[in-house]
Amino acid sequence: MANLSSLFTLSLLTAMSVTSPATATFWKTVKTRPFKLGTTKLSHFQFFWHDTQSGSNPTSINIVKPPPINTTFPTGFGIVNVIDDPLTDKPELNGSRMLGRAQGFYGLVSQEEHALLMGMTFVFSTGRYSGSTLTVLGRNPVFQRVREMPVIGGTGLFRFARGYVKATTYTLNTKTRDVIVRYNVCVLHY
Repeated sequence: MANLSSLFTLSLLTAMSVTSPATATFWKTVKTRPFKLGTTKLSHFQFFWHDTQSGSNPTSINIVKPPPINTTFPTGFGIVNVIDDPLTDKPELNGSRMLGRAQGFYGLVSQEEHALLMGMTFVFSTGRYSGSTLTVLGRNPVFQRVREMPVIGGTGLFRFARGYVKATTYTLNTKTRDVIVRYNVCVLHY
């Protein structure tokens, strides 16, 4: 037992000496000047998010189902979906201009209410934000009239983005679980 303990201690010390040199600095203050960020801009815009679970071409697919005996949680606690949802300028999918897609996941995370944890990236494909993305990660209590979630970053024109989105349900089909949500976005970026 003493040999095993000695071997473990020696392995740990060796690993620490290789990965953390005594003279290393693991953080340093970075000046924003080298990034050439420019002035901060505030962008505010809206679009419609179409989450379709029905039909022959769903944009939201269930990847984790709760156990079959999950009658304790009528909220669907534990269900997880992945999404590739269209983003449009109007609530009607047909006849609207496609602005991009929302790609990510959401899962039902509450045992007491219908609340999602949403992690998704808005990938813009047209207009002035084409090629740029915004990432949202937050809790979405779906039956509240207006839900607010944080914007945690972005790419392209939204590099170093921070802000929030407000989600409002436009339509919900309780049989098919298809939903259209209006997203109002308010984001600071460079």
